[in-house]
Amino acid sequence: MTAFYRALGLMSGTSMDGIDLALIRTDGEQVVERIASGSMNYSDAFRARLKQGLVDARSMTQRDERIGILEKLEHDLTLLHAVAVQDFLFANGLNADDVDVIGFHGQTVLHRPDDALTVQIGDGALLAQETGIDVVYDMRAEDMRHSGQGAPLIPAYHAALAHNLEQQPDMPVVFVNIGGISNLTYVDETGRLAAFDSGPGNMLIDQWMELHGQGSFDAGGALALSGKTDAALAAHYLGNAFFTGNQRRSLDRGDFAVPSIGVVSLEDGARTLAYVAAASILQSASHLPQKPRSYVVSGGGRKNAAIMSELSALAKAEGAVVIDADTAGLDGDSMEAEAWGYLAVRSLKGLPLTYPSTTGCDTPVSGGVLVKA
Repeated sequence: MTAFYRALGLMSGTSMDGIDLALIRTDGEQVVERIASGSMNYSDAFRARLKQGLVDARSMTQRDERIGILEKLEHDLTLLHAVAVQDFLFANGLNADDVDVIGFHGQTVLHRPDDALTVQIGDGALLAQETGIDVVYDMRAEDMRHSGQGAPLIPAYHAALAHNLEQQPDMPVVFVNIGGISNLTYVDETGRLAAFDSGPGNMLIDQWMELHGQGSFDAGGALALSGKTDAALAAHYLGNAFFTGNQRRSLDRGDFAVPSIGVVSLEDGARTLAYVAAASILQSASHLPQKPRSYVVSGGGRKNAAIMSELSALAKAEGAVVIDADTAGLDGDSMEAEAWGYLAVRSLKGLPLTYPSTTGCDTPVSGGVLVKA
């Protein structure tokens, strides 16, 4: 008999804006039933601590090191996740016994795939203790031990979703997650998978806004829509070796920096970086086995109208359509959190989380560390 689990996925991504939560019922294979989702935003002060954590992590050479503020930050980050879980359960009339397992991503503070080093802070044992729920965490490390990039991990979940959409897209379809860094998953009619990070998503726009004292993001892309693309600045980004090289690899926040050439207005900078976010997806998609016919877009970046306008225009020029994940019957805000719950169940069953065609690992690899409550 197939075993089903109620899994709660927790995701704090590269945008570092808060915690997404999603509860699903799944067998870790083809069946996925959404139950509830929610989020908890970080305070400005805690986001500032996370940014300092990124700085301190730069000198790490071992993944179990906790340099500078990282030890205290990891403890406090975990407690924030515990509060988010407890609030989520209360809001949905649930208790700990209604959840079989938590899939805990933690916060990536360092990702150097070329050095086989990835660090996600988050204390799985402490989270299990605080919530009273079994926790699976540290799901990237095993992939790296098998020569993988450690990212992206969400393709296994995309594969389960691909043939169960309310609006069935033309194949091949590419699932695009536009977070701080964007990633894509290719699925064709045969179920063939290919996946990799595609470039900067919201990250550069967010940094641009903060640099100019305009908050932490461009709400709805309103500022970008009032500007125009600076061709030289766009070419500077899209000429990066990440796009021009033949080898696909996963990215760290430090791989791209805010504009450092030319002098552009606030509006033109935002529009240019929105164009870069969109164009990098199409440029990276040129490395896929076949030209995509559909792009299903999730993540916070789909709420930036400038990014979506640019992406739709670029895709149309190549004979493809762009579909908001919500239109396809998915939850575009919670897909990564759902994926982390799904991956936790696969980990419990010893099923692969990654594949040679998604992370470059030498064989399909399971992973994750289970902590019993």
